[in-house]
Amino acid sequence: MALFDLPLDSLHEYRPELTEPEGLDAFWAETLGRARSASPPVLAAEQIDNGLRLVETWDVTFAGHDGTEVRGWYNRPASAAGDLPVIVEYIGYGGGRGEPLERLAWAAAGYAHLLMDTRGQGASGASPGSTADPVGSGPAAPGVMTRGIASPHTAYLTRLITDAARAVDAARALPGTDGRVVVTGNSQGGGLALAAAGLVPDVDGVMTNVPFLCHIRRAIDLTDADPYREIVRYLAVQRGREEAVLSTLDHVDAMHLGRRATAPALFSVALRDTVCPPSTVFGAYNHYAGAVAADPATSIDIYPFNTHEGGGAAHLRRQLDWLGELL
Repeated sequence: MALFDLPLDSLHEYRPELTEPEGLDAFWAETLGRARSASPPVLAAEQIDNGLRLVETWDVTFAGHDGTEVRGWYNRPASAAGDLPVIVEYIGYGGGRGEPLERLAWAAAGYAHLLMDTRGQGASGASPGSTADPVGSGPAAPGVMTRGIASPHTAYLTRLITDAARAVDAARALPGTDGRVVVTGNSQGGGLALAAAGLVPDVDGVMTNVPFLCHIRRAIDLTDADPYREIVRYLAVQRGREEAVLSTLDHVDAMHLGRRATAPALFSVALRDTVCPPSTVFGAYNHYAGAVAADPATSIDIYPFNTHEGGGAAHLRRQLDWLGELL
């Protein structure tokens, strides 16, 4: 893929006009308040035999949107004697939590690790999911992006982001954690990390890789790639609903929510990424960095020749070094 977005010099300066809807903070305060009042965060945590000697695993169920059940894996290094900071990880589009032995880097590095399953997903990615989305939907394009999209009150993405924020609450309530939480994820997971950090602004750090769900209005005009393409397919049939759909998307845009965060953040972007175009990532980063400009730990790593894989394992090593300095 050739370069297709703004030149790098322009990307560094790109800070798009915000399209935050009136009442955004009130909407999310009410949504999270209702979820928190519905149930305590952790509903169950059962230690399981994972077949490993150096990592211990718990099968976790926590309360997400409106108290509905969300599954997760909680891993800890078996040798850890005291409480640990916990890395809360969110999964990329289409994937589920899979098996606990699939993601061992954070526990191997000495951290507790909560991996949130993704409601209603895990049938098209590499790893299966275990969490249902019990809420129905009106007409929607294939995929999850347009489920309930006529209103932020019914949108699938509202439920998913609420789950992400509640995963932070759950992490702090799990045994063996010291209260420090860093959120992370790739693509969809990166967007959820940004959104969760904005909704639970006392997290200790954010690591968001090639994040999805950022500057959505620009993304649907710039790329033909899925999942953003789902929105275009929907509007091509549901003519006349553009205003309502864009309003819903503004409520869940991680660019809007992320700039409310206060934690230091490590972003990554790939300049040939058509799934999450560079200007959408830089838009989110520049608004985020502007809000926490005094923190030198907030930065963006740029991969000029990569597509949606971003920095891959090399960036994971970068994250480990960044975390070591942060914590």
